[in-house]
Amino acid sequence: MKTLRESKIGETVKVVKIHGEGAVKRRIMDMGVTKGVEIYVRKVAPLGDPIEVTVRGYELSLRKADSEIIEVE
Repeated sequence: MKTLRESKIGETVKVVKIHGEGAVKRRIMDMGVTKGVEIYVRKVAPLGDPIEVTVRGYELSLRKADSEIIEVE
């Protein structure tokens, strides 16, 4: 299992599953991160938080904790 947090800069990955539950999972899905969508990793901050990605044609910044619950391939 690989998470979005472990993805390298410049890599395009596909969402397999979003772990977690309740409001956190709902918020991530509302931002357009759903099963099957492709995510391009644009930048990672020097300390690893946040991670900047492109999803569905727009830029999105995710906290480290949020990116760890997104399983990708």
